[in-house]
Amino acid sequence: MSTTMPADTTVPANTTGRIVVASFIGTAIEFYDFYVYGTAAALVFGPLFFPQESSSAQQLAAFATFAIAFIARPLGSALFGHFGDRIGRKSTLVASLMIMGASTTLVGVLPGYAAIGVAAPLLLCLLRFGQGIGLGGEWGGAALLAVENAPPGQRAWFGMFPQLGAPVGFIVSNGLFLLLAVTLSEGQFRDWGWRIPFLMSAALLAVGLYVRLKLVETPLFRKAMDKGEKQRIPLGTLIRDHWRETVLGTLSMVACYALFYLSTVFTLGYGTRNLGYSREAFLGMLCLAIVFMALGIPVSARLSDRMGRRPILIGGLAATAVLGFLLPPMLSSPSPLVVGLFLCLALFCMGMIFGPMGAVLSELFPTQVRYTGASVTYNVGGILGASFAPLIAQMLADRGGLSLVGGYLTVAALISLAAVLGMRETRHGELA
Repeated sequence: MSTTMPADTTVPANTTGRIVVASFIGTAIEFYDFYVYGTAAALVFGPLFFPQESSSAQQLAAFATFAIAFIARPLGSALFGHFGDRIGRKSTLVASLMIMGASTTLVGVLPGYAAIGVAAPLLLCLLRFGQGIGLGGEWGGAALLAVENAPPGQRAWFGMFPQLGAPVGFIVSNGLFLLLAVTLSEGQFRDWGWRIPFLMSAALLAVGLYVRLKLVETPLFRKAMDKGEKQRIPLGTLIRDHWRETVLGTLSMVACYALFYLSTVFTLGYGTRNLGYSREAFLGMLCLAIVFMALGIPVSARLSDRMGRRPILIGGLAATAVLGFLLPPMLSSPSPLVVGLFLCLALFCMGMIFGPMGAVLSELFPTQVRYTGASVTYNVGGILGASFAPLIAQMLADRGGLSLVGGYLTVAALISLAAVLGMRETRHGELA
């Protein structure tokens, strides 16, 4: 890349709206793709893509494929982080969106086990791996796009727009599945209806690419390149010089991930199989509950710009630890109102933790390794907190009931709380 770019770090006023839209819409599309898979894994993938065994074994196998993307995400973060820190944020964001969109669309045309045998689950795993690679490069770049362009004192507010894409993507994906569940018969849904949300990804991909191809590079990155501060191997620099921030940032994300996927993917499978809820009824409760996550994200982002990152995260994680004790009695309640209340509380707490994370993980690292650092911490945290969370929770519930699942959530919250307590406050620091 040329080093003759201007060093001006101001953001033209007429590009601010475009930056916010680009950081939000691309992430919303990628999370839509990601959640479409999680919903289908909970509802249809077990009997469709795996041999006829017990329903529990098929569900465990489906949840195991769900975990593959979280294993792939750190690889994607290292790959896209490398190029994002060397050639720029824009091109890597375009590439990550294309990989995610292509992988999701192809799942929609994949034959089942009855048609092609063992090739079906193998190809499913490959495409899920592609989803993980794409999302691994997405979030870090979108967060940096927003944070590096934010006005003074508003980094968390700007940095929350990629996070806001998560509940929007979830609402659209689950809302679409809910619509299909209401309008199609059980046989139609299992035969072909579940494929529609995956095929729609192709149209969403075109919208996302249109927005992102109009972006310009962030001023901080242009300034770093103008100074010749490009790192030859950003991941090596990250591990050598910023290992403490990497470890703490990674562990701080564990509870956020565990809480979300226990409250959505695990509860959806458990509620429809063990509690007797219809698919459409539980999807409806989740669509309502996710609104509370969408409310928690801007609230916590605004508060963290005023009060600091650590106090907001500490409060959210402490509440999550308490939720672990509430999970068994509330989720097993015969009252749908109590179950729905638990989902709303859980996802509001998740939003309170998630909201400041765009700023927190970006502020931990200097510009030269920020894409790599933010992406690695975010996605390795996903391996620890989410990759096997639905699988582990299902196994715990099968062996010891919901009390073990609640304990699992509380332990995850305490791990992240310890990490946040070990962090420095980053609200007042300048981005280097």
